[in-house]
Amino acid sequence: MENKSLVLKEPSAFYRWMVLLFVSIAMYGNYYIYNIIAPDADLLVKFLHFSDSDIGLLQAIYSIPNVFMVLIGGIIIDKIGTRISTFVFTFLCLIGAILTAITGNLAVMAAGRLVFGLGAESMIVAITVILGRWFKGKELSFAFGLNITVARFGTYSAMNSPTWAKALYTGWQPPLFIGVAAGALSLIAIGIYWWIEKHTEKKFLIDKSAGTDKFIFKEIFTFGKSYWYVVLLCVTFYSATLPFETFAVKFFMDTRDITRELSGFLVSILTLAAMVLTPLFGLFSDFFGKRALLMMIGSFLIMPVFLIMSYTHLSLYIPMIIMGISFALIPAVMWPAVTIIVPEKKLGTAYGLMTMIQNIGLAAFNLMIGWANDVSSASSTNPSGYNLGMWIFTSLGFFGLVFALLLRKSEMGPKGHGLELSMKKQKKLASESES
Repeated sequence: MENKSLVLKEPSAFYRWMVLLFVSIAMYGNYYIYNIIAPDADLLVKFLHFSDSDIGLLQAIYSIPNVFMVLIGGIIIDKIGTRISTFVFTFLCLIGAILTAITGNLAVMAAGRLVFGLGAESMIVAITVILGRWFKGKELSFAFGLNITVARFGTYSAMNSPTWAKALYTGWQPPLFIGVAAGALSLIAIGIYWWIEKHTEKKFLIDKSAGTDKFIFKEIFTFGKSYWYVVLLCVTFYSATLPFETFAVKFFMDTRDITRELSGFLVSILTLAAMVLTPLFGLFSDFFGKRALLMMIGSFLIMPVFLIMSYTHLSLYIPMIIMGISFALIPAVMWPAVTIIVPEKKLGTAYGLMTMIQNIGLAAFNLMIGWANDVSSASSTNPSGYNLGMWIFTSLGFFGLVFALLLRKSEMGPKGHGLELSMKKQKKLASESES
């Protein structure tokens, strides 16, 4: 018998954009909580006597549970449903933010970041799948770009909190309570999304089974070279950018002798550029393709920025703007590219595996950079101590470019998946193959 859901019509544009709006607001809170450690770092050193290794731990421990969480995420979603599981993941983010803020004990704060990590990355993957369902065959890359833009406004807000919440930066704890408020906002937004999808599920055709965050081990051997090049680019790119953000405010203060407010703003330029450009790059790739080429350009741009900051006296605005362009360009085409390379029924496994490997990199390099800064005695009295970490970031940029070049070569060959084609040409080829 034919499934009754097949006669339902596709979701209307209004509901698609409402879903995008509220899951993006939830992502805003998620990103805010993740980034709140960076502008608070020097206060944690001052009041709690934390080392750079301790600060690196607070970021790295976020990623550690996600190495395992994606393995069971599909089971959780299958058992209790996508809406409930996304709500649970977001609730964990809030609990983690609370635990991080309530005490200055490193073990308790690390436990809070661990709990936050348990929910945050799985929440991001779940939202990625939600967008894939609601926007498949529509404005997919543009929707991804807008979602990332709103999420990164959370980063921008956190990095600029020393300016707009300056009165709270008299101690280490008040800034972390802003993160608690951001977690509450995320939970409310996911509650509204839950209501929207529940309200529309009998009206519209939305495949609830496709693309769940389900990790099926044997399927990793079915993915082609292009997928693995994207994964390797993902881990090198995010390992170079997010751990840099962890230490950037402190790095700028110590090496350029500028205020926390200006340092936070400089870091947020990266995010501000990405907020503006990510949806534009996504829209460009939807209409014109050239996704692998765009990832090559983004990888090339990130290579020199760390050495510019370490070895030249150029204005910090220059490398941060360049880095911002890369920070917008690569994610705008990289995450939607997976939906083109991987069959829909395997998207959950593909995103779960990609997220797992990304978090291995984030954990390793947050710890490594904290160690590098400590072993080199990086401080305001020894600014050159930061150079080792900057060379590590630069090497990651180089390897990212290598993987992007290999991806381009693979996609230009006979086994390409159409990354370089526009959405219109992809649909045309798909219809021709079906006929």
